[in-house]
Amino acid sequence: MNVSSPTGVPDDAYWQRPDPDSARPAPEPEAPRPTPEPEYQGPPRTGRPSANWRPPTIAHPPPPRSLPPQNMDALDEAEGSARTVTYGVGLVAGAIALILLCLLCARMIF
Repeated sequence: MNVSSPTGVPDDAYWQRPDPDSARPAPEPEAPRPTPEPEYQGPPRTGRPSANWRPPTIAHPPPPRSLPPQNMDALDEAEGSARTVTYGVGLVAGAIALILLCLLCARMIF
């Protein structure tokens, strides 16, 4: 990086403020303005579609059928038996895990 004055003079005269009584330089001429570009008008308009652009409708589907009635008592009984089976399987798995844990601990101790 070169930080010396561009004139090559080693003193600080280059960095001093200009004398206020000296003649002021002429203003720089303005650069010519570019011609404005045309404004965007948007995409071109499309034509109207023909009167028969949609496919013909052949038939309307029938209305949905009604569902059969639900037997709430039978559903409650089935949920209760499913809960019993789930708890039973969980208890058996827990008992097996407890027995295996006790066997492993007894083997490590003795």
